[in-house]
Amino acid sequence: MGEKTLAWHETLELHELTAFKSIGLMKAKMGMKQIQDKRLLDIYKKAIHDLETSLKELVQFYPYTPKPGHSSEYRADNGFYAGDLLAFSKAEVRNYSVAITETATPMLKDMLTKQLNTAIKCHTRIFNYMYENGLYPSYDMEKLLQGDVNLANKALSM
Repeated sequence: MGEKTLAWHETLELHELTAFKSIGLMKAKMGMKQIQDKRLLDIYKKAIHDLETSLKELVQFYPYTPKPGHSSEYRADNGFYAGDLLAFSKAEVRNYSVAITETATPMLKDMLTKQLNTAIKCHTRIFNYMYENGLYPSYDMEKLLQGDVNLANKALSM
């Protein structure tokens, strides 16, 4: 690696990917227990392997992140479910935004825009909940990144 630390913008992207993949890995591992179809189970096993590999690779970059704050433990109970809803709501906002740019029918575009605004409000509610309950320390980079590493390690150890 050429630089001593990652840039802030790439650190934030690293955070987003690590948190998203950690929650996805945990959900996949929990869901796999319910799957009876062998082919689907094989697909899940491959997805879990790929997610684990990706997380291990992403976590290797955490020592190179800027260090402005203090570390903390990630809360796995409400934090897991809140983080899952936060990741879903982010994806929902992105998906609506893309769909709106592909829409030519005015009535459909109006409806999608209304639903986008609803999705933004959902994201705001869950983000505020997480921030107010110490589940998303968005202004303390070290806590945020340490939470990612803790979450990734928990997902990998399941």
